[in-house]
Formats: sequence, structure tokens, C-alpha cells
Amino acid sequence: MSFATLGLFPALVDALAQAERTDPTPIQAQAIPAVLAGRDLLAQAPTGTGKTLAYALPLLQQALKLSGGPAQRQRDPSALVLVPTRELAQQVGEVLRGLVRGLPPHASAWRSDAPPPPRLRVAVLQGGVSINPQLMALRGGADIVVATPGRVLDVVAHNALRLGALKTLVLDEADRLLALGFADELDRVLALLPAQRQNLLFSATYGQGTGGAGAALQAVADRLLRDPVTLRDESAGTQPPAAIQQRAITVDTAQRGPLLRQLLKEMDEPRTLVFVATRHAAELVAEKLLRHGHRAVALHGELSQGTRWRVLDGLRRGETRVVVATDMAARGLDIPDLALVINFDLPRSADDHVHRIGRTGRAGATGLAISFVPPTVEAHFRLIEKRQGQRVPREVLPGFAPTEVPPPSDPTGGVKGKRKSKKDKLREQAAAAAAAATAPTARR
Repeated sequence: MSFATLGLFPALVDALAQAERTDPTPIQAQAIPAVLAGRDLLAQAPTGTGKTLAYALPLLQQALKLSGGPAQRQRDPSALVLVPTRELAQQVGEVLRGLVRGLPPHASAWRSDAPPPPRLRVAVLQGGVSINPQLMALRGGADIVVATPGRVLDVVAHNALRLGALKTLVLDEADRLLALGFADELDRVLALLPAQRQNLLFSATYGQGTGGAGAALQAVADRLLRDPVTLRDESAGTQPPAAIQQRAITVDTAQRGPLLRQLLKEMDEPRTLVFVATRHAAELVAEKLLRHGHRAVALHGELSQGTRWRVLDGLRRGETRVVVATDMAARGLDIPDLALVINFDLPRSADDHVHRIGRTGRAGATGLAISFVPPTVEAHFRLIEKRQGQRVPREVLPGFAPTEVPPPSDPTGGVKGKRKSKKDKLREQAAAAAAAATAPTARR
């Protein structure tokens, strides 16, 4: 199967060919015809399987069809893509803009009896930076807007964005959007949109169990979607892609730093993403790596947006070899040729584990994920293994034989989902509130 068989304009197929994309992934092959047909969609697929293109291509085709219409002469957007993080907003925007740049300007590539449509405009709106350049960019309007929910509300409050002509709403990483802190903003954005619209929900995970983000997502899906096409890969959120090889190294907690430095020296990968649990750990580990000659930088949510962009751009360009990151980097980021992910600290949940290691092995490439497993957290990693349905053999490397004594057995393993934290309980309350909401304006 090729993209040409999915009902896309030849110009879009040509733009894909320029980007060396000729064959759709399974989620793209299923989603694109459904979206082009105007159906609502609830899609769940593992990270790295091409969900962004699955909705980006139909959105561009819709915008091209509408080019020159009454709303588009004023450039009111036909589509709004809501995402949970600034980095993901930039990444989705780049995918859309890259395709727009690949569209041919000459009329013969469209229709011989009409001029080509005007160049589509994609606006990216996210917090953490000054709003003024984004307001200026919207003066000429936009065909597609990619944004975080809070910044949409800010821009609308400045009378810089009209959403009355919207045809399609996309929630990307929808489960995260429904996490605590996003649900209220999302409801406020929904209230600004026309009732008659197409709604597309994409996610790599729906959350574990019936509480938290999973229940909130289902509640919003019930409100938003009408007779949706449901695409669900049951491995999403619990099993990592088969292209990712996993290793688990048993090592004492205090020896993780020396082991990390030895592995980086031996493997000599040009790009490595190291995950830690806290901002303090990210800065400490990165600083120690720098002292030992590794080009390492910390990445966490307390950095300015400009700094975060520079860190990721440095990794993509090869100027930085190692990024030591918190879980803010676990979702949505696409770093080409990232062959190695290391869990210096284990993630709190099985879902987070899949998202972390899913930064490698993307778009058909192979990748390696290494987890450090001190004896004190062995039970925690066993439960992660159980939930992903995969056993990872333990290794002990020369010079790093562990001496720590594991603690008494904990039936929960400390993994999120069994023993509820305060944040989990608050999320369940938010999910219950979302389930009880019956706002008629949220439906088509």
C-alpha cells in the first residue's frame, strides 16, 4: 500500500515523496481514509508509529479544499490541534510546515482550469515565551493552528484568533491533555468551538485501570465523539515497539554514575537520552558527565522555553551528545537517529517506561533501551515487566557487582496504579467531574 491509494491529493503525495515517505504505517493507512471521509476518530497506537502524519495529511487536504472560501479569505483556521507540551507543539508545527513547503506552487500540479491555492499558513502557539510574536504572526490569519490549551485562551482573549469557522479539532496525546491541570482549560477551549465539527483523539496510552487520565479521556471521548471510528492497538501503552532491544543491568545505586560513564565511553553513540527522576538529578548527572569529558546537558521543566529548544536542537544537530532529562521529554519528542535511551532512574509507571524508551526505535528504525536496576528497586522493575508483558534478562557487568540488599517484599512494587498518591487521587476526582459533565456544546 502507498500514500497514493489513500485518497490524498497528488500534490500531498509528492510532498511526502520529497520527504522520502512513500509507504504509510498501519495507523496512517487506517486513519487517513476515515478522517478524509469526515468521521470522528479515537485512535490509540504505540509511540513512534506515525500518529502525527495520520492527522496532519487530512488536515492539510481539508485546508487546501477550503482555500479561497469566505472564511479562508480572512484566514480563520479550519483545524485546531491541541497538545499538552510546548515541545510537542513545535514538533507538530514543523511536520505541517515541512509538508506545506513541499507543495508545488505551479497550477498544473493542482487543476489545469484553476490557479493553485494560496500557500497554507500554520501557526504554533505555546506558553513559556512572549505572546507578542505569536499575536503578530496571527495578523494574517492561519489555516491550521497547533497550540497548548492555555495559550489558545490567551490569544483568543487578545482578539487575535477566531474559531467560529473551525471544521476539525484534534487532541494529540489526549490522555495527557486530560491529566490534572488540563481538563479545565480544555473545557474552556471547547466552549469556543462550533458544535458541528469533526473530532479526532490520538493517544499512545489511555492510562492504566479505570481511574485517572484513562477515565477522564473516556468521559471526554463520550462527550466529543459521534459514531467514531475506533483504532486501537492493544499493545499501546503497555508493550514497547518490537524494534527496541531492552537491557536491564543490576547495579548498586551509588555505582550508577560510574556505570553510565563507562557505557557512554564504550558505546560511543552520537545521541543518547538519559532519564532521571527529578530536576536536581538531571542537573547533577549532567554536571558529572561534563566533568568527565562528555558533552552533556540537563533538560527539565524549570528551564526557559528558549533553553529547552536549544538543548533539543543541539542534540538533533550533534552538538550535544547526551541529554539528561526528566519525564517532560518522554512524550511526543521525535529525535532522528536517537539509538540509545538509558533509564538512570526507573520510571514511576509502566506507561512512562514505554514512553521513555519509545524515544528510540522510531519510524522503523532499531533502538536500544538500557535500564539500571538496583536491588532496592528490583520489585518495581518486575512489575513494569509484567505490565509490558516482557521479561528482560538481568546483567551484571564486570566491576559493578551489586552489594545492596533488597528491601522486604512490597506487593505493589512501588509502581503507580496500585498504591495511589495524592496526585492520583486528585486526578480521579477530576476524572469523576469530567464524567459527570454533560455540556451539550461539546458534542457535534
